[in-house]
Amino acid sequence: MRTSYWIALASLVAVSLLTFSGCQQRDNSPRKIEVLFLGHHSEHHNSAAYMPLLASALATEGINFTYAGDPSVLNRETLDQYDALMIYANHDSITADQEKALMGYVSSGKGFLPIHSASFCFRNSPDYVKLVGGQFLKHDTAVFTADIIQRDHPVTQGLSAFQTWDETYVHDKLSDDRTILMERVEGDH
Repeated sequence: MRTSYWIALASLVAVSLLTFSGCQQRDNSPRKIEVLFLGHHSEHHNSAAYMPLLASALATEGINFTYAGDPSVLNRETLDQYDALMIYANHDSITADQEKALMGYVSSGKGFLPIHSASFCFRNSPDYVKLVGGQFLKHDTAVFTADIIQRDHPVTQGLSAFQTWDETYVHDKLSDDRTILMERVEGDH
């Protein structure tokens, strides 16, 4: 079941990045999409182990990943080298300079892909929490069905509901401008 989760995630990321790159391409020359993957140095939510799985699944789509385990990469010079930033980590706080660089990066139209535990990151930054759409409050673990809510959205076109095991997150500090694409089927626990 964990494999189906990573396949679904790879599909969502690929469609998101390919849709994003289509809007951003300024010339007709093909190029790879460069993604900075911010993980952490921990076995829990082992980003260093999972990033290569995602990278290998998306390499054939022209998407390259570069791994970093420390939020010090959140600076203008580094971020400007990438088309998108993916966060799958548990970093508790962000400095004012890192926050400014991240917010400027996203405001400039670059891609931002917070996945799974990213909603637990940078809890000292209300702007980051708003950008993610909410903040981790608690979780449980369960097998559940992920149902497609917006089948017409470019990210979900062609996807089907799937069953997987995962940590099922409950969030607070929810923003009003979220677009819900998938959700846990009612009645699954």
